[in-house]
Amino acid sequence: MSNIKAQFDKAVQIVKELPAEGPLKPTQDDQLLFYGYFKQANEGDNTTTRPGAFDFKGKYKWDAWKKLEGMSKEEAMAKYVELLKGKLEAAGDETSKAKLAELEAAGAA
Repeated sequence: MSNIKAQFDKAVQIVKELPAEGPLKPTQDDQLLFYGYFKQANEGDNTTTRPGAFDFKGKYKWDAWKKLEGMSKEEAMAKYVELLKGKLEAAGDETSKAKLAELEAAGAA
C-alpha cells in the first residue's frame, strides 16, 4: 500500500504540472478519468447530490466519480498511476521519459 500511495502522490504532482498544450496535454476524457480516480482514491464512493441542470462541468465531474462507486481507494490510486503512465509512454518525449522515471522511482521507494 505505501508504495502505491507514494506513486499516487507523485502522479498527482505530475498531473498538476502538465502543460496546457503539447504532447502531454490530457484530453477532456482523460481529465475526467483523473478527476474520478483522484476523488475515489481520496474520498471513496460519491455520496454527494448531482449538480443542477446548468452546471455542466460539475455534472461531468460528478458522473466521472460516481462511475467508480465500489472501487477501493487503493485500486483507484493504481488506476490513476496507470493512466498517467500510459500518457507518458505514448508521448515518448524527453520530458515524458523523465516524469516516467520519477514515477517509477516513487513506486520503488
